Amino acid sequence: MVVGDFAIELDTVVVGAGPGGYVAAIRAAQLGQKVAIIEKANLGGVCLNVGCIPSKALIAAGHRYETALHSTDMGISAENVTVDFSKVQAWKNSVVKKLTGGVEGLLKGNKVEIIRGEAYFNDANTLRVMTEDSAQTYTFKNAILATGSTPIQIPGFKFSQRVIDSTGALSLPEIPKKLVVIGGGYIGMELGTAYANFGTEITILEAGDEILAGFEKSMSSIVKRGLKKKGNVEIFTKAFGKDVEEREDGVTVHFEANGEMKSIDADYVLVTVGRRPNTQEIGLEQAGVELTERGLVKIDKQCRTSASNIYAIGDIVEGPPLAHKASYEGKIAAEAISGHPAEIDYLAIPAVCFTDPELASVGYTKKQADEEGVQVVVSKFPFGANGRALSLNSTEGFVQIVTRKEDGLLIGAQVAGAGASDIISELGLAIEAGMTAEDIAHTIHAHPTLGEITMEAAEVALGMPIHIVK
Repeated sequence: MVVGDFAIELDTVVVGAGPGGYVAAIRAAQLGQKVAIIEKANLGGVCLNVGCIPSKALIAAGHRYETALHSTDMGISAENVTVDFSKVQAWKNSVVKKLTGGVEGLLKGNKVEIIRGEAYFNDANTLRVMTEDSAQTYTFKNAILATGSTPIQIPGFKFSQRVIDSTGALSLPEIPKKLVVIGGGYIGMELGTAYANFGTEITILEAGDEILAGFEKSMSSIVKRGLKKKGNVEIFTKAFGKDVEEREDGVTVHFEANGEMKSIDADYVLVTVGRRPNTQEIGLEQAGVELTERGLVKIDKQCRTSASNIYAIGDIVEGPPLAHKASYEGKIAAEAISGHPAEIDYLAIPAVCFTDPELASVGYTKKQADEEGVQVVVSKFPFGANGRALSLNSTEGFVQIVTRKEDGLLIGAQVAGAGASDIISELGLAIEAGMTAEDIAHTIHAHPTLGEITMEAAEVALGMPIHIVK
């Protein structure tokens, strides 16, 4: 490709190669579009490189270590269990490398042109891609914005070697002895739990009344109980980080909890209070793309922005910053550009948190149904009454389904327990397919499996449970 002042013509261009962007590019190519994707960093975005994937690898390693230490009730014990954290990090990085390499192969296999550099829009049909030593202008017919988000930095806690964001927490050179986590949302709780499993003393500072506020209290309370049992986790709610003193070998965090000032020493402080959309300084105003007061891109049901040929997906639009939401929206945008009548529908979008135990939710909660005036029945079945859960020694938790009172239609579900991240998929499919509690109860589930708990919850909804007394 010749680099110069002459604009190069593109058909569909995707800006950002995260789980929204690369999926959008592949789907657009499958639908016959000539596609180019622009990425200034690594293919796969935050999710594959410094988010979803490496964090789950670290969580899995922590579980292995904790299991090796605490299986005596099953008759298994081990001496001198050690962790070579450099090898843990190397293994985690190998998982990331395999997946990001796979993304590049998928893009090339679908004939998507990969353009390296940072994009800046000149108008609704022109952008410029800049690298350290060059710049090139491109014109395009359609564009999909998938630029993702960045961790929020709070006053008094400027990111540094010892004041870290989620990316820093995933690449620590050693297991910290003490770690302070500011923010009790899913990122803070996942990473805090992972290091707690490695033996780190964890202090969580949450500004709200509860940790994991996105989930029902009956779910988050199970996680709190599990953390208390570990013996090395302390949680402060209604707590606010004020500032930090940073030393070469650690930090002192000053915070307010319930109106009282406190201080705590640690090796690091992890700040996980949310993410901001990457919509600034990329020329969206020149392209005629309107933003909300929060800096999110305004879109319609087809992910189309105020500029009719520019679409936006993922963390830069309304809704939870979830990788699978971005991928879903990427497919919708690609199909819309191809003239298909695709529209976004978020009813069956799951939310998952990989804590101990895992939490997952899809569709309506009872509270949400009540707020919309929908009369519902809530039916719950415990993990403790399931044979597979007992044989796994993982009996904490439940499956709960929310059905419409008038006809038993499934409109929501919540799962707390082992394998919740996998169990929720069946429930999401059931909502998407318009299934009732009777449909689920009459679906034969393999025995013994955790999936049977879903069937049992449906039988509770019908008033005829087999394995618990009504």
